[in-house]
Formats: sequence, structure tokens, C-alpha cells
Amino acid sequence: MDKVLNSVRPGKIIIPIILGLSVSTWMLMRNYDPHAFSFVRFSWYTFFYLLVAIFMMFMRDVGYIYRIYIMTEKKLTFRQAFNIIMLWEFSSAVSPSVVGGTAPAIYFLSKEGLNVGESTAVVLAAIFLDEMFFLISVPLVYVIYGINIFPPDSAGIDEIRYAFYGGYAIIFVYTLALFYALFINPQLFKSVISWIFLFPWIKRWRIRVRKSSNQLIRTSIQLKKKPASFWIKSSIATIFSWTGRYWVVNFLLMAFFHDKYGFYDQFLIYGRQLSMWIILLISPTPGGSGIAEYIFNNFLGDFIPDMTWSTTLAIFWRLISYYPYLFIGVIILPVWIKNVVKKSKKYKKVE
Repeated sequence: MDKVLNSVRPGKIIIPIILGLSVSTWMLMRNYDPHAFSFVRFSWYTFFYLLVAIFMMFMRDVGYIYRIYIMTEKKLTFRQAFNIIMLWEFSSAVSPSVVGGTAPAIYFLSKEGLNVGESTAVVLAAIFLDEMFFLISVPLVYVIYGINIFPPDSAGIDEIRYAFYGGYAIIFVYTLALFYALFINPQLFKSVISWIFLFPWIKRWRIRVRKSSNQLIRTSIQLKKKPASFWIKSSIATIFSWTGRYWVVNFLLMAFFHDKYGFYDQFLIYGRQLSMWIILLISPTPGGSGIAEYIFNNFLGDFIPDMTWSTTLAIFWRLISYYPYLFIGVIILPVWIKNVVKKSKKYKKVE
């Protein structure tokens, strides 16, 4: 089995599940309260808003599927685009957030018929748009809400703010470097990287890095040829997708406390999540497992009428927005390997 496929093998779902459930259990037991689930009372409001929360995840996936359909210039069918997005989400879910599913995504696209250059261009362009969404939207909500985008003063608030500023700085530098390498001067970027990898302790990877740099130059040429419509449609799909992801929490809270929030609160909850995800994007754990459940309490606890309910809500949130991708990936990956990868290998042998 290829190294890329081995890195996203189905067995890896055990790690994020254990991490997430362990942290959730620890938080429930730390200050155990028999009323932790007392807010779970089903009504028509609850049923309706839970359905809308699930629909938000559907909306998010539709946005991503459409984006990759546009970015591949309609070379993929919608069925292929669906498989790619589900496998990409699965690889991201079982990889540290700071690493993401970049390499597997390029591999998946290349096996669906795109050449390596096209696959790399699509993935890097998608990553660039995702990072730009954060770089632009976070300052906007900060201008509107100020320091309210952070949780209220509490134990650990300074550490949370430092993590936020550090995360934003990392994303800013990374996106700036990606922009420069893709759209301005890929040759200089290649030269700098090649020089860096002359140092003895990392010299053994120099050949591999040079090959990647050459691929980056070819990717840059492809992206510079894209029309404005490519970037406009892809950007709208990006905003659509991320908004769908964030409104899951809004409607989850509405499902149980629908009479507690006004218009201002809804967008402040959205702003809090933007800040929260800046930290999650640099998480060292698979899909942010453990860390996501923990900081949910910090960032959104003051919107929950009783803090003893926050851990339970964090579990519901991850059940809707994270765990489904683990199990969908486990179902789709073996079928995809059978139908795409193995057929590809047989075709090459015939040739």
C-alpha cells in the first residue's frame, strides 16, 4: 500500500476518538454534576434546530464539492468531487490540524485523473483561499466586537489570547509565503528553500525538496492562467462552506436554548468560533481532538445558561461536525481504493 494511503488507514480513527472522548470524560468527571444532561429535553424547537445544524454541515460539504468541481475546471464528476472531499476531510480528521490532509488530497486528485501538477495547483489554491478567509474575517469581527471575540476573563485567558495571536501570526506568515511562492516569485522561493536544505542536519531531504520546488513553479504557472471567474466562484464557495461549519454551533445552541439569543449574540457566537478555530488550525492533535472539546468550554461557555452543560454540548457539537467524517471515510476509502487505485495500477500494468 502506498505511503499516502497508509497515513490515512481506517485504523487511525481510534486515536482521535480516544483523545476526544478522554478529554470530554475528564471534563465531565472533574466537576461531576448529575444535571450535566438535564437540559436535553426534546421539543419541536429542539428537533427543528438540530436538523438545521446537521443541514449546515451538508451546506458546508456542498460548498467544498462545488469548489473543487470549479477548481478542477469540471474535469471531475460530482460523484468524484464528493469522494475527494469526503476523503480529504477524513485525512484531515486523522492528521494533526497543523499538518492537515494536503499530501493525501493531492494523491486522491491524481488518482481521479488529474496530473500531479493540476492536483497540486488545486490543493494549494484551496488552502490559500481557506487561509485568506481567516486572515480577512477575523480582523473584521474584531473591529465589530473588539475583545468580546475572546472569552470573558477567567483562568487561562492570557494563555488563550497568546495562542490566538500566535496562531494568527503563523497563518499570516504561512499565507504570505504561499502567496509569494505561487503568484510572485516561485524561482526565488525555490532558491531560498534549496539554500536552507544545504544545512547538514536536513541535507538528506534536499533532493525531495527541490523536486517539490520544481512542482511549485509548474503550479504557479497554472494558477496565474486562471480567469477571474475561477477565483470569484471559488472564494464564494469557500465563504459558504466555512459559514456552514460555524453555524452548526449557533443552531445547536438554539436547539436547547432558543429563547436566549438575539441577533447580536448570534454573530458574536460566530466571531468567537473564528477566534477558536485560529487556535485549532495549529493543533498538534488529529483533527484538533481533545483540544477542540476543551476550548469549546472556554470560548462559548458564557453563552450556555449553566456551565455544567458545556461539556455535553461540546460532545454534541463534535458528534455533528467531526466524528461523521471519520466513519464516512472508513466506508468510502476501501471502496475508493478498490474502484480507483487498483484499477489505475492494473491499467498501468496493461500498458
